[in-house]
Amino acid sequence: MTSPLTLIDWSIVALYVAAVIGGGVALSRQPSQSMRDYFLGGNQMSAWLVMFSVIATTQSAATFLGGPDYGFRGDYTYLGASVGAILASLVATRFLLKRFYELKVTTVYELLATRYGEQAKRAAGGMYLVGRVFASGARVYIAATAVAMMLFFNIEPQSVIVAVCAITVLSLGLTLMGGVRSVIWSDLGQFVVYFGAALIALCSLWSQLPLTLTEMIAALRAAPVESLGETAGAAPQVVNKLTLFDFSLDFAKPFTVWAIFTGLFLLNLGNFGLDQDTTQRLLTCRDAKAASRAMIGSAIVSIPIVFVFVTIGQLLHLLYERPELMASDGELLPEFSGERITVFMSYILSEMPVGVRGLATAGIVAAAISTMTSGLSAMSSVLISDFYRPWKEARAEATPAHYVFAGRCGMGLFAFLLAAMAVLCFYWQRYTDMALLEFALAVMAFAYSGLIGVFFTAVCTGRGSSRSVIAALIAGFIVILAQQSYVVDALGLPAQLKSLSFPWQLLIGVGTSVIVCAAGTSGQSAVNASFAKNGAHRL
Repeated sequence: MTSPLTLIDWSIVALYVAAVIGGGVALSRQPSQSMRDYFLGGNQMSAWLVMFSVIATTQSAATFLGGPDYGFRGDYTYLGASVGAILASLVATRFLLKRFYELKVTTVYELLATRYGEQAKRAAGGMYLVGRVFASGARVYIAATAVAMMLFFNIEPQSVIVAVCAITVLSLGLTLMGGVRSVIWSDLGQFVVYFGAALIALCSLWSQLPLTLTEMIAALRAAPVESLGETAGAAPQVVNKLTLFDFSLDFAKPFTVWAIFTGLFLLNLGNFGLDQDTTQRLLTCRDAKAASRAMIGSAIVSIPIVFVFVTIGQLLHLLYERPELMASDGELLPEFSGERITVFMSYILSEMPVGVRGLATAGIVAAAISTMTSGLSAMSSVLISDFYRPWKEARAEATPAHYVFAGRCGMGLFAFLLAAMAVLCFYWQRYTDMALLEFALAVMAFAYSGLIGVFFTAVCTGRGSSRSVIAALIAGFIVILAQQSYVVDALGLPAQLKSLSFPWQLLIGVGTSVIVCAAGTSGQSAVNASFAKNGAHRL
C-alpha cells in the first residue's frame, strides 16, 4: 500500500525538516573552540532551555508512540510512576550533581577516577556506551516503525531499515553542525513540534467521540475485559482504566506502587544522575543550582505531558474498542503485514484530516530526530574524554580542534551502531511481544544495573576497588541478560525468571552489583572511607 499522506501533508513535513536543517546551519556559524565548548556548550546554557532538552531526551519517540499505546492497553499507572522520577531527581541533585560541578567533569564517570582510579572510570564509561547503544537503538527502532508507516504504509523489515537510515542521516548531520549547543536548541524545537502535534491529536479525538466528559469517565471506569472462563449469562468482567496507583503485588506489572519506589526509582536515578545522555545536558548549565532547577523541573513538567499522551490512548480505546458507545458500529484497528501497528500511528494515518495529519507526522519526525541526536553527542563525549584523550595525551600533544574533530568522528561511529541496534530491535521486540513503552524502558536496565550499584558503593560505603568495579558492572549486565525471555528459553532456565517486569529485574541487578562491588577492597581503604564520608556531607 502507498502512504496516505497527501501533497499538503508532505509539504508540512518538508517545511519542518527544512527548518531543522536551517536552524542547525545557523547554530554552526558559532564554531566550537574546545572540547568542553563542543560537548558542554561552554557551560552557558540556561536552566529552562536545558529542562526542555532533558524532557525531549527522556521522552522522544518512546513516549510519543508508547504513551498512547500504554493508555490504549492499560490505565494511568504509567503517569503515577512520575512520583519515582521526582524522587530520583531530588536524590540525584542532593548526592551527585553538585559533586560533578565541583570536580568540573566532562563526563559523570570521571567521579569514579577520584575514588577507584582511571581503570574504573573507563570501565563505567564503557558500560554506559554499551547500554546506551542498546537503549537508544531501541528508541530509534520505535521511531523508525512510525516513519516506515509514513513512507510505505507498512512495517516490513526493508521499510523499517530504510526509515532507520533516513533518521540516522538527518540526525547525524544536525548533531555534527554545532555540538551539544545545537542539539539542545533543536531539542526545544522538536519538543514544541511533537507535543503540539499530540495536543492537536487529542483535540481531534475529543471532537470525534460522541460522548460527554461524564460519559467518557464512566466508560473508562468500567471497561470490559475478555475472560476465557466467562460463563453464559454472567456479567462481563470490567477493569478501571482510570487507575493511577496500583497497590497489587503482581510482579509482572511494571508500574505498581511497589515498583515505583524500588525499581522505577532506581531507573530514574540512573537516568538523571548516571546516564551521560541526560547529565551532559545538565552539565551545560552555569552552575549546580541552575542544573538542579533544570533536573527537578523536567521531572515535574513531564507530568502533564505524559498525561496528554496516555489520555490519547484512553480515547483511542473508546474509539476502537467500545462500539456500544459510538454512533456507528465502531472502528476497526487496521492490521499491516498481519500485525497491529501502534494504535496512535493507526489513528494519525487513517483518521486525521489532511493538513492536521501532516502536523502530526511532523511531530513523529521531530520525536525520531530527538531520539537519535540525544545520544550521539553524549556517547561521543564519553568516548573522547574517557578513552581517546588519555590515550592521545600519553603519546603526543594535540590541539583542542583535534579533539573536536575526533568528537565528530565518534558521532559517526555511534550513528552506525545505533542504526544497527535499531534493526536488531525490530526482531527483538517481536520475540518478547512487549508493549513499545515497556520495551524501551526495559532495555535501559542493561547498563543501569551495574552503574547504579557501583556509584552507590562509591558514595555510600568505603568499600570497592578497581577490579570489583569492573566485576560489578559485568555482573549487573549478566543478571539482566539472564532474565530476558530469549536467554531463558535458549538455556532452558526456570520460566519464573522471565515473569518479572523490568523494575524488579533492575532491582535484582543493582543488588547483585552492589554485593560484587563491595566485596572488593583496595590498599587505600582509609582514603576510600574518607571519600564516602566527606562526599556524603559535601553533597
